Amino acid sequence: MQIQRLPLKIVFPVGLSLLCLAVATSVIVGPMAITLSQSLKAFTPWQNELPAHIQIVIHQIRLPRTLLCIAIGAILALCGAVMQGLFRNPLADPGIIGVSGGASLGAALAIVLFGSWAASFPILLTLGTVPIMAFLGGAVSTWLVYTLGTDKNGTSVTIMLLAGVAIGALSGAALGLMNYFADDQALRDLSLWTMGSLAGATWPGIALAFTTLGILMWVFDRQANALNAFLLGEAEAKHMGVNVQALKRSLILLCAAGVGVCVSLTGVIGFVGLIIPHLGRMLSGPNHKTLLPLSALLGALILLVADMIARVIAAPAELPVGIITAILGAPFFIMLLVKQKGRLS
Repeated sequence: MQIQRLPLKIVFPVGLSLLCLAVATSVIVGPMAITLSQSLKAFTPWQNELPAHIQIVIHQIRLPRTLLCIAIGAILALCGAVMQGLFRNPLADPGIIGVSGGASLGAALAIVLFGSWAASFPILLTLGTVPIMAFLGGAVSTWLVYTLGTDKNGTSVTIMLLAGVAIGALSGAALGLMNYFADDQALRDLSLWTMGSLAGATWPGIALAFTTLGILMWVFDRQANALNAFLLGEAEAKHMGVNVQALKRSLILLCAAGVGVCVSLTGVIGFVGLIIPHLGRMLSGPNHKTLLPLSALLGALILLVADMIARVIAAPAELPVGIITAILGAPFFIMLLVKQKGRLS
């Protein structure tokens, strides 16, 4: 698939305009019909003519969900772009190499072990045990995949992908085991959470997500030139003064942290980190100085669109957004596999 590369002075303004349009649409899309004028009035302090239930739906349900969707989509796309740059392969992705599986397992352990405390201390799960356990699970799985795929000659993408499949399978088996032994409430929480959903957006969670996004964007932007050097190969990057192993460790750990936060807040949302950076490269090229912010922008936009589809496709019921991203992302991944046939090493 070839897409005509566009000037950056066109790509970013168009992307931002589409994101603003998607945000305005997201606030009014859902089982309850809300007009654009009602949505605008809800954000006007001196307007009191709207019914209370519409005010509640906008301010406590749809606006938090929209903001969380923006942050999560941007984080997943950023982490995907960084991992693809590190491993110099468009098939690398936090989910494909086991990071999401490990983070999922860690978060699931927190839900099962500490779920009984949720009624009394809900913030303990939102900002405490679940993000910490998700980060630890993602970090451990990433370390295992990286260790298995790396030797004195560098990193083997094939071994890394196979190790990621093995870690993902092991994590899936452990999740199944917890589902088997969990009580009714924990089973319900795990079932909904493993499919990925933005319905449980809270303001503390949104603050955590945007804080994580800000830190990642700042750090990744500072390392953009080093990631560009990686495109030439690890040996060439070393000759250009890049501390290859230290950079890999730090960026992989940050990606694990970002994915851990996303998994803890929304469950498993797959394929965003795979397809978005690839689209960004087709639009603007491989330069990480522009690819990283463009990936964040496209990730926020596409996940927001996927979430709106999830809300309306089976209305008044609601599909988990992870199902929509999988439906969209799986064919794209198959296309990449066909395109990369014979190139994996």
